[in-house]
Amino acid sequence: MKKENMHQSVEVLYKKVDECPIVNSKFSFFQMVYVVSGTGFLHINGNSISYQTGNLMLLTPNDYHNFDITTTTEFLLVKINNEYVKEYRSKSIDHIECLLHYASHLSGCILKRKADEFLVRSIAESLIYAIDNKDIYDEDLITHYVNALIVIAARNIAIIKPSGVKENADKRILEIISYIQTNIFFPEKLKASAIAEKFDISDTYLGSYFKSNCGETLQSFVSNYKLRLIEHRLTFSDMRINEIVDEFGFSDESHLNKFFKKHNEISLTAYRKAKVLSN
Repeated sequence: MKKENMHQSVEVLYKKVDECPIVNSKFSFFQMVYVVSGTGFLHINGNSISYQTGNLMLLTPNDYHNFDITTTTEFLLVKINNEYVKEYRSKSIDHIECLLHYASHLSGCILKRKADEFLVRSIAESLIYAIDNKDIYDEDLITHYVNALIVIAARNIAIIKPSGVKENADKRILEIISYIQTNIFFPEKLKASAIAEKFDISDTYLGSYFKSNCGETLQSFVSNYKLRLIEHRLTFSDMRINEIVDEFGFSDESHLNKFFKKHNEISLTAYRKAKVLSN
């Protein structure tokens, strides 16, 4: 088992290969893989997923993977370290690391918006040109292209329904989910009464409406989403516990620890130490 680390914020590589040079590898960083041409299979975390020209795949830290190449494949590899993702800021995306980590639960190509296929292909072609034709300000230009890919990846992941959401769920439930995710750091806005008022639903009806469309209670959905974000903070950031307390609006560290142990049966500190050892 080979684990690859990176010491720079962003690295972009172009490779044309007939077989995967690394078997069952594991990264400590994010990697977007765009298939310029070719076909084959991505084996990731015990699953086998076919790939083809135009696919954009996302490998998250600590995924186990390798490629089984059927026809000669051209890959554009965009490597992004955790620090860059953690510090990334966009006007409309304030917790992009959670969106990207969510991709580890998805299969294959993350592009769900047809129009984005053209955009990604154009960006990939521009990145390959920049790699082959060195010029002034290349580093800045490549960073802008990579940022565009991050936003495209995030917005495609964001529109994928959570696993419990029914296929025939109406538009309003998706808007409620988006509202919860956007306001996850503001406990007052996550109260059932606040959500009910925002979406013009009665308090008494909101609970049954949400559960019938999502397969879980509103409180459970909010708690699980918040928990996933906190787990990512503990695993991939150097944030202090008191900083996480402030960020998520807990009254104090004891309150946060009680919330965390209720779901994970382990303390915040013990969870972080276990993740450090596993990495």
